[in-house]
Amino acid sequence: MAALRSRLIATTALFTALTLALNLSPIKIPFPLAPFLYYQIWEIPIIAALLLYGLKVGVIITLINTAALIALFPGALPTGPFYNMVAVLSMLLGVTLASRIKHLASSERVLPLLLSTFLGVVSRVVVMTIMNYALLRYPPPIGFSMPEEAITPLLPIIGVFNATITLYTIPIGIIVSKAVAAKIKTLNKVALNKLAAKL
Repeated sequence: MAALRSRLIATTALFTALTLALNLSPIKIPFPLAPFLYYQIWEIPIIAALLLYGLKVGVIITLINTAALIALFPGALPTGPFYNMVAVLSMLLGVTLASRIKHLASSERVLPLLLSTFLGVVSRVVVMTIMNYALLRYPPPIGFSMPEEAITPLLPIIGVFNATITLYTIPIGIIVSKAVAAKIKTLNKVALNKLAAKL
């Protein structure tokens, strides 16, 4: 049990370090409709960790990443990392809901990927639309003091951004998790064969 816990802690630390490295990297593409939003790839390791080790690990990595962003790179709004955190957690919720649908636990690959992506998109867009509508009207550090007439037309644009970032993050995260799981299985098999040879 102790060895398993140590391995889980080490794995969580590894995925967290990868997430932070990608988050702070210069790999950023501005969203054409709203250049203050950026396409990045740091959420992919969180999806992979979620699928490999469960919701708890995914949430822990997200929270550590948020704390690091607040300390190192909060952005234009001091509470901006919290918006980011809610976006990621809502996406994780959608993927988790998809993975818990019993009849999808089969050899079928396309349907789980499509459902995970669909529910991830829906949960993220709905949650972030509500959050942005409720908070952007407040002055900093909560929002940007935006009037109602400015918020309303902005919501669909932010919604498109959240949908499109999810459309590539989840499928790539699923592919990465499957590759890592296959590698772990191979390494475990080799280790067992070596142990058997010694007995």
